[in-house]
Amino acid sequence: MTEQFVIATAGHVDHGKSALVRALTGTETDRWDEERERGLTIDLGFAAMTLESGQTVSFVDVPGHERFVGNMLAGLGPAPIVCLVVAADEGWQAQTAEHRDAIRALGIQHGVVVISRYDLAPENLEIVTDQVRHELADTGLADAPIVATSAVEGTGLDEFRSTLADVLSNVPPADTNAPIRYWVDRSFAVKGAGTVVTGTLAAGTLRLEDTLEVADKTVTIRGLQSHGTSAETLPPVTRAAVNIRGVKVEEISRGDVLVTPDAWWDTDVIDVMGTPEVDFTELGQEFSVHIGTATTYVHCRPFGPRFARLSLDRTLPLHVGDRFILRGTGQRLITGGATVLDVDPPELRRRGAAARRARTLADLNTNNHLELEVARRRAVLQAQITAMNIPVPSPLPATVHEHAGWFVARSALAAWTQDLDAAVKQHYDKDPSAGGISQQAAVNLLALPDRELLPLVVTEAGFQQTEGRVSNPELRPSLGAAEASIATLERRLEQDPFTAPTADELNELKLGDKDLAAAAKQQRLVRLADNIVLGPKAPALAMRHLVQLDQPFTAADARKALGTTRRTLIPLLEHLDERGWTQRLDGNLRKVSGR
Repeated sequence: MTEQFVIATAGHVDHGKSALVRALTGTETDRWDEERERGLTIDLGFAAMTLESGQTVSFVDVPGHERFVGNMLAGLGPAPIVCLVVAADEGWQAQTAEHRDAIRALGIQHGVVVISRYDLAPENLEIVTDQVRHELADTGLADAPIVATSAVEGTGLDEFRSTLADVLSNVPPADTNAPIRYWVDRSFAVKGAGTVVTGTLAAGTLRLEDTLEVADKTVTIRGLQSHGTSAETLPPVTRAAVNIRGVKVEEISRGDVLVTPDAWWDTDVIDVMGTPEVDFTELGQEFSVHIGTATTYVHCRPFGPRFARLSLDRTLPLHVGDRFILRGTGQRLITGGATVLDVDPPELRRRGAAARRARTLADLNTNNHLELEVARRRAVLQAQITAMNIPVPSPLPATVHEHAGWFVARSALAAWTQDLDAAVKQHYDKDPSAGGISQQAAVNLLALPDRELLPLVVTEAGFQQTEGRVSNPELRPSLGAAEASIATLERRLEQDPFTAPTADELNELKLGDKDLAAAAKQQRLVRLADNIVLGPKAPALAMRHLVQLDQPFTAADARKALGTTRRTLIPLLEHLDERGWTQRLDGNLRKVSGR
């Protein structure tokens, strides 16, 4: 597939943007009757051409009138390249400056300048060229090529095409594997097909049957076109018409956005850094921002001139590093741009929080963003870091530990380890027979973001997880006041392993159910049915005798071989059956398994 590019026009009203596109492509971009009647572009128009190099160029023609700046920004926002048009007979105008400010705010670095209507004032070429160079000096188009044209006479059109091809050859290729964020600029219904949306695909690849999300709905791509040509896939950068199922046409409009699930951070509160011309302390608390094709109003909390927190009136899928345009309410002029530094900022409650946050945001604008983000959260899923678009350096900073899909702050890990050690010791002092604290108690105590992090903390502390509990192997479980009685019972069972103590004997030793259960948990005793208690080696010792009997054997044969009573024998045999060591054949016969 040939290389494809999308270029947005820009410039003052009636300076010939639409005429230039029409002369280059043969397409009338003014789609509305009102636009044709008034000779004034109101909404976005679209056209395409192919250069001699084989490169396909899609134009997004934007309105120049100040009343339609919102529409202009919707066309300029997603486009990576711009064609700025300035009329030779009028020169630089107020709306040209506003469009220039939008280009600067978005950080657009590639484009071409056209001095249009050259046939009306050829003598002004040098003056207008100087104006353009002066006005664009602090933008990404400072060194952009300038071409003089006349759409009426066809002057300069060939030069424009060759110049544009040179510009496009220096544009870095778009990432075909990037997650989709496709800003919608039009939506309509097609009979027999359903909902269709159009927009500029700046990165990523659209494919038939792909699943995306838009307006809180999951949608599937059922058809793709670019300038009327159907396709199974559409790579960047291109104008794309996408037929989707899963959403009604009235539920989607300009400013909505199709996204790859889980690849973006949906947020309505962001911390930002303004471009050099922005002073947040002078902007006021309410204004609008433009990103992609979306316009949203925000409430601003300044953290000083450079940094601020913006609360948006709608949720948007954003990344750290996104750039957008600021436009004050009650005034026409674009006031500058801003870059997103944090898409999930912390609450600010304490006195002096704004000043501290400004210092932190200044640090976030350096290369230690991951360190600061992980340190603030103590631990964060790697998938969340990806969705936020926070850069992950390789190798990882020494302060960050990677574990099972998590980034963990080593400072937090050290604190958790210390707290776990203290908790286990405290619990042991209180109840030495418990064998440690429960895993859930440990998770709650440490306030871990997720239970998955507990094994990391346990390993770091040198502890163990067994039977749902966390223990310190250096703290050997004790039975407390029952220890002496259990030790006496252990010695008795070592001498006579198949004679269980009677209830009277247990009462005499002052051993209740809790004591026996604790001893069994520590594997110092085996508790069988009917409150029969034996030593932990009794089942294995019994098997040594039973395997020597003729198979199958009766309960009487087993009782005689073990030298025990029926009271002890039957629970013991049932225990061996449950383990699968013996197998019961009928009411009275058993055999050793495998014999």
